[in-house]
Amino acid sequence: MKATNSTGLIFFPAYDWEISPTHPERQERLLYTQDQIMEEGLLDIEGIHEFKAGFATEHDIQRVHFCIPDVASRITPSHNISAGGCIEAARHVLDGDVDKAFALVRPPGHHSMRVVHGARGFCNINIEAIMVEWIRFNYPHVKKIAIVDTDCHHGDGSQDIYWHDPNVLYISLHQDGRTLYPGSGFPDEFGGPNALGMTVNVPLPPRTSDKGYLSVIENLVLPILDEFKPDLVINSAGQDNHYSDPITDMAFTAGGYARLNEMLSPDICVLEGGYSIEAALPYVNTGIILALAGLDYSYVQEPDLDIKSIREEQRILDYIYRLTDGIFENWHKRNELRSEYYAKKEYFQRNKSIYYDTDGISESQVEVVRVCDRCPGVFKIDSQASTGYRILGIHIPRGACQECKHKGLEWFSEASGPYYGVYLQDMDADEYQVRLL
Repeated sequence: MKATNSTGLIFFPAYDWEISPTHPERQERLLYTQDQIMEEGLLDIEGIHEFKAGFATEHDIQRVHFCIPDVASRITPSHNISAGGCIEAARHVLDGDVDKAFALVRPPGHHSMRVVHGARGFCNINIEAIMVEWIRFNYPHVKKIAIVDTDCHHGDGSQDIYWHDPNVLYISLHQDGRTLYPGSGFPDEFGGPNALGMTVNVPLPPRTSDKGYLSVIENLVLPILDEFKPDLVINSAGQDNHYSDPITDMAFTAGGYARLNEMLSPDICVLEGGYSIEAALPYVNTGIILALAGLDYSYVQEPDLDIKSIREEQRILDYIYRLTDGIFENWHKRNELRSEYYAKKEYFQRNKSIYYDTDGISESQVEVVRVCDRCPGVFKIDSQASTGYRILGIHIPRGACQECKHKGLEWFSEASGPYYGVYLQDMDADEYQVRLL
């Protein structure tokens, strides 16, 4: 047996990190997957290779996050290695060592936003975003990137980080936020004024199974990707849509996950959630690996699978078809909608209230972005948390025009007042600065 697509696997189970011994995000989460892969002999297949995880540096993290008060206080070495595993997956793909790669790592990251006061949704730092920004700095020919997030929970952190970036398309398929944490991810969350349409949310009803889920991939995700024409496609591969997952209410199968990856054909997969440790993860991950490698996955099936009992009702399918049509219509109207909402504005403000459920921290944000026709637009975030920290974070985007760059440096140099510090990300200069007040 030989893989059609050479595929790299990177494992990091994080033996030394867990929220608690009985928490869903605990040490055993990847061990059954490793056992299954060994038992099935996947690493003996020609063209499937295992690589070691790397170590994301503090500067790799600072390209993405304002960690308050600093990076070292917000993470453990396991977070460095989880993000480093993603970076190594990207390195092997972009250097041509393999065609595709799957980073089977933990802790996860897609609930972690640009500003980090603590952990939320089991996430401290956003491992996909750290990988994306590492790619963009080290491989500048990669201009456009698509992240397709198939975790059952809306990836509100990834959405937040790329809200203003027209060169990163973020698509999230998730259980409807009216029924599941974090309570966001609706179709009207469509991107910032300089990137309207580059955030696409598909909130699916509970009990959605293979047919409904895959119809969204076929009729919405793939056509949008075809129009966007990314240089790289990343699957933020959460596996908690599985019918056996203990903290969600969906009905996807291992075979469905494999088919999804066959259809999507991502360059890189990154493991996010998935908490059915024995009943789902070994089968789902095996199916995904085989699909990435271009191998037959038809024999991968859960022992207790009863497809008739989990198949979605027709009313659910009809709802999904209507939802998909409406989202696709808005995608095609994105330029018209931008002109309608933002054309005459110089700055746009949004206010956010954020709760860090893992650490019990409340945060309020006021974000101001410059509406710009020439670049993604400079923005600043005034963030105050219940920990007592208040900071001003300023982001000068990659490819910033001179006016936006000048405004960002002006904000940084002139800021004063009740802040603990002023933080600056200058993406083209690859610089991170902190000025304590």
